[in-house]
Amino acid sequence: MATTDQMVAGGVSFALTEEQKGLRSLAREFAEKEIRPVSAEYDEHSTHPADVIAKAHEVGLMNPHISEEYGGLGLSIFDGILIGEELAWGCAGIAVSIVANQLGAAPVMLAGTDEQKQEWLPPLVESPILCSFALTEPNAGSDVSGIQTTAVRHGGEYVVNGSKMFITNAGHASWIVVFASTDKSKGHRGLSAFVVPADADGVTIEKHLDKMGQRATDTSAVAFQDVKVPARNRLGEEGDGFKVAMRTLDHTRPGTAAGALGVARAAYEHSVRYSRERVQFGQPIAMNQGVNFLIADMAAEIEAGRLLTWQAAWLLDRGERATLQSSYAKRFASDTAMKVTTDAVQIFGGYGYMKEYPVEKLMRDAKLFQIYEGTSQIQRLVIAREIFFPRD
Repeated sequence: MATTDQMVAGGVSFALTEEQKGLRSLAREFAEKEIRPVSAEYDEHSTHPADVIAKAHEVGLMNPHISEEYGGLGLSIFDGILIGEELAWGCAGIAVSIVANQLGAAPVMLAGTDEQKQEWLPPLVESPILCSFALTEPNAGSDVSGIQTTAVRHGGEYVVNGSKMFITNAGHASWIVVFASTDKSKGHRGLSAFVVPADADGVTIEKHLDKMGQRATDTSAVAFQDVKVPARNRLGEEGDGFKVAMRTLDHTRPGTAAGALGVARAAYEHSVRYSRERVQFGQPIAMNQGVNFLIADMAAEIEAGRLLTWQAAWLLDRGERATLQSSYAKRFASDTAMKVTTDAVQIFGGYGYMKEYPVEKLMRDAKLFQIYEGTSQIQRLVIAREIFFPRD
């Protein structure tokens, strides 16, 4: 599991390049100076962080995977997870608002023609606009074969009807990749993917959803009523939608895992600091085995999650299939974030349950990592399928 192409004598390297170290430091400094000071307020009021997004775009922390050919930096997936962990260390909600373009743009990058990439990707680099990925529906989450949104072709365009649920940044997006059925008789094999401008006639943001955690990220319900979409906006062929969605998630799940680790690391650091300062029974609570064992487990599990995440990103950057490794990383990191933040609240005791202390928010933020981009249960399903029915 090398992190760079420079291999040491033993064949494996965990070293970051100087450029990667600088990129991680830039993201850490941005999180510390621009995200953490506003995170509690933006969480409380569920504020869309447009100002922070604009600053992140200005310093080059948005859209890192867009290739130089389309105006981007052409950074690797591995580089992107270094950024993502640091931003989520600052605030998961604000971080997701910033990095969600990687999910929204991935179908275009993976399945789009050169003309489609030229149309949709450069504007993301030129200004801090947002895009969204719309797969989930009110009655179709883990089971994408239950998607009810339809796209019916009429000449040179499709007419899209249906609704989507839990769509990140949809209320502020310029365009949305929508997955719709072009042949309902084929189930998930009848899905197709389309780039739909958010300002097209018939596109409606039905509701901005009020979430438990990651409240600084807009999550919305979107309706499509007789929305006319040019056939040239279809990504791939009819029926390619499921394949496009699954390839996208293989590429983005390591980034989600990195975000979970950022939250876990923040909770761990707060726990270490608090347990050194909090005195009970005449000594810091860090001296109590019941506390320091919790913290030891936090440290080990965060490190293990990071290595799984790095492995998945490294494989993808080599052009290898990493469905199994992406699910390893996403499952382990998201469950670790939930465990670590829950234990952090326990270490803080009654204070941990109060909003004035940071670990309460971290616990709420962590929960969502176990749900979106495939629940922890779905990751186990993917892992089991790969074990028992492996594909070349």
